[in-house]
Amino acid sequence: MQTSRARRLTAEGVGTALLLAAVVGSGIMGDRLAGGNVAVALLANTVATAATLITLITVLGPVSGAQFNPVVSLWAAATGRLAWREVPGYVLVQVAGALAGVALAHAMFELPLVQTSTHVRAGSAQFLSEVVATFGLLLTIAGGVRHRPTAVAGIVGAYIAGAYWFTASTSFANPAVTLARSFTDTFAGIRPADVATFAGAQVVGLVLATPLTTWLFPPVEP
Repeated sequence: MQTSRARRLTAEGVGTALLLAAVVGSGIMGDRLAGGNVAVALLANTVATAATLITLITVLGPVSGAQFNPVVSLWAAATGRLAWREVPGYVLVQVAGALAGVALAHAMFELPLVQTSTHVRAGSAQFLSEVVATFGLLLTIAGGVRHRPTAVAGIVGAYIAGAYWFTASTSFANPAVTLARSFTDTFAGIRPADVATFAGAQVVGLVLATPLTTWLFPPVEP
């Protein structure tokens, strides 16, 4: 039986909110406990984000697809996995959920709910990193859905954990996440002036990944 639209959108919004609470909250906790060691803080941020992402995809995937990402929703529509009419609703609740998740993290750590980040993330290396991060994420999802659907949660979480460390940008790979993280002046933040560059790079990753994933992983013949 098909899940109702209200349930799908709720799952996307709640899932994205919890994901951002994990990203920002673990960044705050890691930064506080690391004693100035950025590598330790990033490791804590990585583990918490990947573990939460695996859990949320496992639990909410059967309801909405657990996309939590406008780029993934656009890719899903472009490859026939999501109706185009569903995309605006998905993107809206993903953005709203991401913003709510940041505010929730701030509330849990007794910080001002709305902030403006001063964390500079600029330059060509950051742009390239976000192209690579987004491209790899979509390739991972496409291959998992095609060959190992039961493993999608694990491989997506593993990819994000790896990309946190092998990309200079620490792998945002998500326009909703990028926008929301501009509203936190904590470890996970990004300066508002850099959001458009990151989002543009993520779109480039989408444009590059869509034809390749369609060719590499064609639909199963009936």
